[in-house]
Amino acid sequence: MEIIRAVRWSDDGRAVRIVDQRLLPEHYVERDLKTLDDVIDAIRTLAVRGAPAIGIAGAMGVVVGLDRHIGEPRAQLANRVHAAAAAIRATRPTAVNLPSALDRMLRRLDATAGDSQCLLEALRAEATTILDEDREMCQRIGEHGVALLSEGARVLTHCNAGALATGGIGTALAPLYLAAERGIRVEVYVNETRPLLQGSRLTAWELARAGIPVTVLTDGMTASLMQARRIDLCIVGADRIAANGDVANKVGTYALAIVARHHAIPFYVAAPTSTLDPATPSGDSIAIEQRAPDEVRRIGDVLTSPDEACVYNPAFDVTPAALVSAIVTDVGVHRPPYDFTLASRTRPPLAGTRPLATSP
Repeated sequence: MEIIRAVRWSDDGRAVRIVDQRLLPEHYVERDLKTLDDVIDAIRTLAVRGAPAIGIAGAMGVVVGLDRHIGEPRAQLANRVHAAAAAIRATRPTAVNLPSALDRMLRRLDATAGDSQCLLEALRAEATTILDEDREMCQRIGEHGVALLSEGARVLTHCNAGALATGGIGTALAPLYLAAERGIRVEVYVNETRPLLQGSRLTAWELARAGIPVTVLTDGMTASLMQARRIDLCIVGADRIAANGDVANKVGTYALAIVARHHAIPFYVAAPTSTLDPATPSGDSIAIEQRAPDEVRRIGDVLTSPDEACVYNPAFDVTPAALVSAIVTDVGVHRPPYDFTLASRTRPPLAGTRPLATSP
């Protein structure tokens, strides 16, 4: 079973190597992001995407290009790091992983003594640790989530929360990969996920590549499939989870959760502890990214609605905690009532995902 590596260091360690997800499934292209501008453009244009993956790319992006400034006074290099972090932070507002990773890099900066060479080495090591921890996190989510899957389970997912969205085997797709590895037969249905088709272009591509049976649906077909009793459970990812368990994820997730509740189908969210945001009390406080009208108005170069028509194009919606059957993280399965207000207090400075107080 071949699982993709979506983000990592280049062979010489001087660039961020990504799979350019804008070109899939027709073309598989790896790109090396060699400058801060390259990293910013890749995140903003969704060449690299998925909450954990953009956190990793952002952390690495702080380091990219710094080696040419070795020898500068420490304070000057530190100013460059702060400016890079601020520019990367502004690219996408909804997912919590990106600002969390950048804050972690800045804490490492503040905690490191020595000259500019020492700073660079410490920051590069910290970004590498963030990547390594993400891979381990994905594996642990898979271990906890695979227990939710029975032989022959028919699973519905939305958008892409797989290997392409993380540094490892994914979040929502991690249990599916482990099930296949262990000989547990699963069948996956994936919504196209309009308007950018992350489900059909990305999830279907990576599952088919791994040999896992997958069927693509348009987003409006979900309800009838559930009505026909052909779905056993839903698993989706998350970009930010509020302290009360409200979940921000790719737009369309809320509608999927409503339909699943109507048909008494379990609706699970899989995400790392870094996606839990105790500083955000509820989904009402989550900033929702608004994207360009042409993502809806056009398919490639083809106009599919008149230029005169207004376009509403939020990248995410918020699913209330009351519709979520359980949240699967790298430290276990959390069930309602959710309370993540203490989620960050057990994380020491400069640590990654660590055990936290779980919900009952």
